Amino acid sequence: QVQLVESGGGSVQAGGSLRLSCVRSGSTYEVNCMAWFRQAPGSEREGVARIYRNGDASYFADSVKGRFTISQDNKENTVYLQVNSARSEDTAIYYCAASRRMCNRDNASYNYWGQGTQVTVSS
Repeated sequence: QVQLVESGGGSVQAGGSLRLSCVRSGSTYEVNCMAWFRQAPGSEREGVARIYRNGDASYFADSVKGRFTISQDNKENTVYLQVNSARSEDTAIYYCAASRRMCNRDNASYNYWGQGTQVTVSS
């Protein structure tokens, strides 16, 4: 089993920045890749970005490219999501997810989920 705990959410002004963290614990050797998803009120959960253990990173949502950065510290078992130039449409609950195999946009690809952290961007 793997446990995921997100932190770093909060309120930020449009144009501002914040960094989300996700710490994994338990059977961390199982994890091949990690991802960030988000769910805005009234919307489905959507993939934001993913990163493999070897550092290969990519972004699912075109709207975040150039503004968000996913990174990791494998020694600390932590994945980060740096949010810059925040927009009101970034307001959502952000979830961290872990997969034993592959990371893509499909929620079903993930074996473990965190509880989520709220990000609110005010204009």
